[in-house]
Amino acid sequence: MSKIKVAIIGCGVIATGEHIPAYIANPECEIKYFCDIIPERAEKMVEKYGTGKAVTDYREILNDPELEAVSICTPNNGHMSISIDFLNAGKNVLCEKPAARTYTEALQMQEACKKSGKILNIGVVNRFNDVANRIKKMIDAGELGDIYHVYGSFRAPRMIPGLGGDFTNKEVAGGGVLIDWGVHFLDLIMYCTGDPAPKTVSGQAYSKLGRDMKDYTYIDMWAGPPDYSGVYDVDDFVTGMIRTAGPTITINGAWAQNVFVNEMYIDFLGDKAGIRMQYYGDFTIYSIKDGALVESTPKFNRSNLFQNEIDAFLKCARSGEKIASHIDTVIITSKIMQALYDSSQQSKEIVF
Repeated sequence: MSKIKVAIIGCGVIATGEHIPAYIANPECEIKYFCDIIPERAEKMVEKYGTGKAVTDYREILNDPELEAVSICTPNNGHMSISIDFLNAGKNVLCEKPAARTYTEALQMQEACKKSGKILNIGVVNRFNDVANRIKKMIDAGELGDIYHVYGSFRAPRMIPGLGGDFTNKEVAGGGVLIDWGVHFLDLIMYCTGDPAPKTVSGQAYSKLGRDMKDYTYIDMWAGPPDYSGVYDVDDFVTGMIRTAGPTITINGAWAQNVFVNEMYIDFLGDKAGIRMQYYGDFTIYSIKDGALVESTPKFNRSNLFQNEIDAFLKCARSGEKIASHIDTVIITSKIMQALYDSSQQSKEIVF
């Protein structure tokens, strides 16, 4: 069988750091195109890997009959339109998280997917995380008992990315810490607990510490240096509560806070046992045995979650199988995030 021909749309940090190396490592595919509106970025990838063609406009390659699959790694404002164009052209799509800036845009992507008959997976990469899958297996097996509540904390001090750039411009990104980090935490919670249907959502988003950009003191700015001529109109702190058909869920998230510690974890609270999962780290099980409180932290080899994600996408592109990262499943996260923003703006609980 011939290799799957792939295109990379957007050659920024997530593409060069994760998507492209994973495709290169998979012997079943070949990258035919590197696309970026900055020509040098695409050309650098062609030169580095000795394969593919550099293009600046994805529309040039939409109708290439050899092209079967694309990874969309652009800023959020391109996710909907580019995904729909490739789906309409009969290509399979892996679109980076979040699916889109709004739930309405995500619904349009889902509809295009249905009409095309092609695959649309979203880059909720933690569904391919060995730690998350071990926790999900334990929950599914009833080892924690009744999971009645889950708490997610994605709080960091002074970590607003690229102040004044795409990440802090609502028109481009759709939101701030919730849509950037919260999407991963909410999706992890939903995945591990069986994607329970949300019933009500109440939340509040704040834009506080980054508003005065020139006086913002920071530790790190991984998405690039500050652009003080740019825009900062997104949330840097969010809190919320979600009632679902399963557990209740509460979250607190901060790109920037005046408590200078990182708190990146998820607590799964069951009536038999509990788990604290450190984000991108280990997990600890808290249980009772023979009248004693017991803690254990499993140690095991972990595979590369991005490689797992890309490998699974390529299999889907050939088989047409819907897996856990398909738009039909993960759109629930877009629905919850939209409701959190709507609740904050309207100062009321959102009821589904």
